[in-house]
Amino acid sequence: MADLVATHSNTIPTLARGFLECRRYISPADVTRFLDEHLRARIGTRLIAEQHIALHLSSQPHNHTYNPNHNHGSPSSSQTTDPSSCIGVIDTALHPAHTIHHCTSTVSEICELKYGVRPTLIINGQTDATITHVPTHLEYIITELLKNAFRATVESGKEREPIEVTIAASPADEASAGPTEPNNPSAANGSPSIPGVTIRIRDRGGGIAPDVLPNIWAYSFTTFADEDVMDNGGNGGNGNGNIDALNAISGAGGDSSSLAGLGYGLPLGRAYAEHFGGGIQVQSLWGWGTDVYLTLKGLGKSG
Repeated sequence: MADLVATHSNTIPTLARGFLECRRYISPADVTRFLDEHLRARIGTRLIAEQHIALHLSSQPHNHTYNPNHNHGSPSSSQTTDPSSCIGVIDTALHPAHTIHHCTSTVSEICELKYGVRPTLIINGQTDATITHVPTHLEYIITELLKNAFRATVESGKEREPIEVTIAASPADEASAGPTEPNNPSAANGSPSIPGVTIRIRDRGGGIAPDVLPNIWAYSFTTFADEDVMDNGGNGGNGNGNIDALNAISGAGGDSSSLAGLGYGLPLGRAYAEHFGGGIQVQSLWGWGTDVYLTLKGLGKSG
């Protein structure tokens, strides 16, 4: 099964390049509809396989903890998680603040390599909050959101303005009474969930243009020029490969200097967040900046 998971680890970048090449023949709405259904199903299937492998290996004597990123030359999620708190690929005491620090380091290096500067980032709120969640999912989402914030901040000339990340833990009673997401199979039975967190990423990057805002959830929509997109992801499999959260954090197997890819970052990040009942909301103040709210539900049942 591990070989099967590894074999299909790079299918999303391949799929993205395929749709990029045939986008003149397929409407964006059809592409988004197909990919939304396909990628959400893939997230669940792959997570089940990863969890099975991790639990199997953890039951074997003298075996290392299974790392989904082992064969992809990417940073390991073990850098931000304590193996003693992990059940398979799920961390029962995941610190979002630690993950944000780790992702910030990665994105800052990419930003400085590409633009020559790196904005500062401030983390405030309940920085000691923990959540039961999948570390690789959170790492992917945070990395994509930070890439957008860093890029907007630098390209708007506001690199001296810090990016602010605020963490707020959901009270236990509100977590149990929260709405059920239609795409969340784990919440369908109405069982109360353990508390989650909300993470706000605020930047002074000028906001999102009104004509761009309706398209931010469309797959393959990118603000990069066509030639930049093809250079980044259409060079025969040597693109930046940072599309799949379970593959890598950034730049697996290729060009790690890009802050934008094939236009899958934000919609796929929302798919990962919504898989367990969370979500991503974007509030743009055109001419000023953008607030992005990432809501994550804790996995499991309370009591």
